[in-house]
Amino acid sequence: MSELEPEVLTAEERELLGRYLTAPDEGVFALTGLPEVVKGALFARYSRYGGSLQRLFLDEFADDLATEDPAARAASLYDKVFSEYGDDSVAQLGGAHVALEDISNLLTKRIEWGRLAAYLEQSTRYIPYDTKPHGRYRYHRDADVMAGPHATAYVEHLDAIFDLYSALVPEVLGWVRGRWPKDDATSAFAYRNATKAKALDLIRGLLPAATTSNVGMFASGQSYEGLLLRLRADELAESRALADRLLTELRQVIPSFLTRVDRPDRGGAWSEYLAARRDETRALAREFVPAHPVQPAELVTLTDWAPRDPVDAEVALVTAALYPHVTIPEQQLEAEVRTWSAERRAEVLAAYVGERTNRRHKPGRGFERVWYRFDVLGDYGGFRDLQRHRMLTIEWQDLTTAHGYETPPELVEAGGEDRWHEALERSAALEALLAPDHPAAAQYAVCFAYRVRYVIQLNARAAMQMLELRSIPQGHPQYRRVVQAMHRQIGEVAGHRAVADAMVHVDHGASELERLASEQAAERRRQARQAGPETPQDEASGEGPA
Repeated sequence: MSELEPEVLTAEERELLGRYLTAPDEGVFALTGLPEVVKGALFARYSRYGGSLQRLFLDEFADDLATEDPAARAASLYDKVFSEYGDDSVAQLGGAHVALEDISNLLTKRIEWGRLAAYLEQSTRYIPYDTKPHGRYRYHRDADVMAGPHATAYVEHLDAIFDLYSALVPEVLGWVRGRWPKDDATSAFAYRNATKAKALDLIRGLLPAATTSNVGMFASGQSYEGLLLRLRADELAESRALADRLLTELRQVIPSFLTRVDRPDRGGAWSEYLAARRDETRALAREFVPAHPVQPAELVTLTDWAPRDPVDAEVALVTAALYPHVTIPEQQLEAEVRTWSAERRAEVLAAYVGERTNRRHKPGRGFERVWYRFDVLGDYGGFRDLQRHRMLTIEWQDLTTAHGYETPPELVEAGGEDRWHEALERSAALEALLAPDHPAAAQYAVCFAYRVRYVIQLNARAAMQMLELRSIPQGHPQYRRVVQAMHRQIGEVAGHRAVADAMVHVDHGASELERLASEQAAERRRQARQAGPETPQDEASGEGPA
């Protein structure tokens, strides 16, 4: 407990608290063994309670835990608190883990659009899609398409694409292992994993957006409410169906946080608003913006940044770095910094950034003072990984085959070029067939190798995290090219050399067997754990993008 206001507990109270608080006599503790709605109600009440959480629990919650349905009592209290305080933040006080299985890669991106949640998605790098669970390949069959005249063509084209992918799995794996034979220093386990990842990376471009995946998710009640409202407004029947299923299951664990979602005057009106804004804006875009001609575009184009002048950017960074350590107003501080020499400003930035021996060593929020906006025309497979970063603004256009695709040179060496082109031509044919009748669902036909346009806007601190992580040698070559280009343009186009130079862990090197070093490091850590605590742990990171 706090030294200023010690809580006097009886032996019985201490024993009761010990069932639900990890340290009942301390001022820092965790809650355990309580339903989410009870925790939410407890903290909601806590904000208007003058005493300790221990005393609040004992006085107002402990008796209810002895009833047959303590969650119902807590839900009633939560509803009372919510209605009285009228604050959405109380819906942040409880959360839930959910598993979302057999959902398309179109839908996974819609789910992962939300910033305030945690997601883990099944990886195309480690799991081959060459099997037929229950006699069918793993791809989503859109309800509207399957009820229409294109159902047979949809299945025939996607089955053929998966047939081509499946035939390439063992062939490309064999080629990879012939091209990069195992050496004596590499364990069989690390070698198998690295070569399998390489082979699956090379052919993942053949997977269509209809390919299904599994997503594990944790979020607060407020985040789930936002997700459900967006899914209920979505054009895809799959999204709306998942919203209904997810709402049913969440109401088993956090019912009080989601009471507004399907109320016609609340959640219903909000979802209708989202759908109407999308539809009206799209209609005007089609009316006012000519579709052709389309100007050629590079992989990455830095379209905007601020401050525009490199000196202004440096002044802004130094000002932001010093601001917490002075007592004068920001404008006065900036005016002072602007009179300094470049050498003095560089000295401050060197102190602020320091020696970054690890990419996890990041400078403070002063680096959020400058920002960049990039227009990207890259393959959908790479987009899927970059989209998962939370601390940025990302918007993407509908999937289409109109922007073309790229063919990995190594796949040509492996002898898979003809089948690669055959699969992607089938993808384009199916999209063209579906588009007139099912414009949204036609995106299911688009394979990962096709390019998609998307815009990324982020500050320099977020850029440091993303560019350094996604350029590591074990990353996929497609998105490595994107972030390497972003880094170059920060320094060369924006002229923000100080920012680019601070990103010392951006890797511009080429990599062939991308996952080998990471798998070797993971193998060393496994061996160290088996050997016992006296064996030093390898500090190399096995972290890599999905």
